[in-house]
Amino acid sequence: MAYKNLQQFIDLLEKEGELLRIKTYVNPKLEIAEITDRMSKEPGGGKALLFENTGYDFPVLMNAYGSERRVCLALGVQKLDDVAHEIERLFKALSTPKEGIMDKLRMLPMLGQFANWMPRVRSGRGECQEVVITDNPDITKLPVITCWPKDGGPFVTLPVIHTKDPGTGIRNVGMYRMQVFEPRLTGMHWHKHKVSARHFNEYRQLGKKMPVAVALGGDPAYAYSATAPLPDNVDEYMLAGFLRKKKVELVRCITQPDIEVPADADIVIEGYVDPAEELIWEGPFGDHTGYYSLPDWYPRFHITAITHRKNAIYPATIVGIPPQEDAWLIKASERIFLAPMKMTLIPEILDMDMPVEGVAHNLVIAQIKKDYAGQGLKVMNAMWGAGQMMFNKILVLADQGVSIQDYKALAQYTFRNLNPATDIAFSQGPMDVLDHSCSKLGFGGKMCLDGTAKHDEETDDRYYFGTPGDLSFIPNDFPEVKAVNSTLVEAGIPVLIVAMKKERPGHLRGLHQQLAARPRLEGIKMILYVEHNVDPADLGLALWRFCNNLDPRRDMVLYEGPSAQQPGKLTACMGLDGTRKTREHDGFQRDWPNIIVADDATIAAVDAKWEALNIGPFLPSPSLRYKAQIYGEEAVAS
Repeated sequence: MAYKNLQQFIDLLEKEGELLRIKTYVNPKLEIAEITDRMSKEPGGGKALLFENTGYDFPVLMNAYGSERRVCLALGVQKLDDVAHEIERLFKALSTPKEGIMDKLRMLPMLGQFANWMPRVRSGRGECQEVVITDNPDITKLPVITCWPKDGGPFVTLPVIHTKDPGTGIRNVGMYRMQVFEPRLTGMHWHKHKVSARHFNEYRQLGKKMPVAVALGGDPAYAYSATAPLPDNVDEYMLAGFLRKKKVELVRCITQPDIEVPADADIVIEGYVDPAEELIWEGPFGDHTGYYSLPDWYPRFHITAITHRKNAIYPATIVGIPPQEDAWLIKASERIFLAPMKMTLIPEILDMDMPVEGVAHNLVIAQIKKDYAGQGLKVMNAMWGAGQMMFNKILVLADQGVSIQDYKALAQYTFRNLNPATDIAFSQGPMDVLDHSCSKLGFGGKMCLDGTAKHDEETDDRYYFGTPGDLSFIPNDFPEVKAVNSTLVEAGIPVLIVAMKKERPGHLRGLHQQLAARPRLEGIKMILYVEHNVDPADLGLALWRFCNNLDPRRDMVLYEGPSAQQPGKLTACMGLDGTRKTREHDGFQRDWPNIIVADDATIAAVDAKWEALNIGPFLPSPSLRYKAQIYGEEAVAS
């Protein structure tokens, strides 16, 4: 379904009972984010929120993509899998041999469909240019939100950013945060792995300024397409056209005419980046990992014009400790891009799941149809070479013997098939720049757990895994252990989660060797270590903290020793260090970020005005749950 504009999408959300209007004044500095955080963590993602009284001329739309239902409405489908099925149908139709003239003629309607999805640049001005400001454009007149107390300032958080390759003219549409520094100056936070960063380097080599345009609002398919993991040089507006079943109409910018933007956008910010200029110190920013991404040097974006619709709406989002709105956009990509991955790269893949605790890249589960020994490793290498999947840190593989959406059954199946000494593969490579666990920025370790049923060639008969005994002794015998979660073991999953306090170099490695050697732990195949201030009984919280803090290749320690229950055999237990890393105890040389929590003043202000918001029963701040887990009050953990 193609939306005429963002207002039409809002009207549908309201009709479907998916939107709440807030007429009480709410400050864009911290308060909008705090209210949205409370709403987005409600079961199913809560409701979209339209803040109509912000002290600015523009209402602010939040949490618009914050549930599977709303993402489906944004993309015009009943289920996200419907998009994948349609892509698979197209792939099969295009790849089927065409033997006769009639077979070829039957393709004509489909080719016509492709033409209808291609973006078109129209002449004249668009609705996004009903109001044009070229004389002293001022971004501070937009209700740009400040999300978290230690953010470097207000950030544009849902920008659809347009750049072009200076050689080929091929457009890229991406989404990168923009910190506001001055009325006509923001940062441009594109990571080194992104296409826009490549365009920036090409302009630098040419010694030219780089035109850039930022669109806000319009059809909700635009913002999703900007986040989608498309191959390089595939136009994001072709994907948007496919999703909305109507081509995207573009218009040329006023001061940057080489760049085209959607005619139906609500707001457009035009400008340029000068590669010859010094970079600007940008950040911190409370990011989608649930931790602050720390300051670094990024390009300066100079604003030359701001245009907008009459009655424009300013769309924004917040990211932070999951679940947040971005989890549903990630879910959309997981479902939509399963079909292309299967059709072009990994024919044996059956399904894929990205649990919310893994914040996208950290944890990916894949189900394959396994036919031969070593197939899991083949899939592992293919996935780590597939576009943005190169950032994946922990990959779990299962086969057709279990549903990967049933996490309990999946864990039971996976660990029944897993020998921790032989079925865990480690590698290293490019990582998300936001991954704070890497010893070097954007480069770190990866791990694949092959939980598929093993063929004879993959089985090592030297190992035996018995039955664990009573584990209640652990905190008494090891005082650095503050808590143990053994409920997984009781459920038939041989994994312990241990909260420990590291007190010296090599402490965790030594503890693991001593602990795993105890006869009562035989049969425990893996121990996940988390910070001493994390409750390991809170499984979702512990897994989120563990995945963020782990560099698998660096932070693994394998115990192997004689089996007490089967003489002549070996047993093994993998330990993984998901604790905070420090210079003192780990030789870690980078700053370690704090997790993101709201400050007490903002929590109190929102508590006080909650009833006046008229959006339902009181919701306490999610940040209260995490206050005891922060180290100091700054973005950098102290």
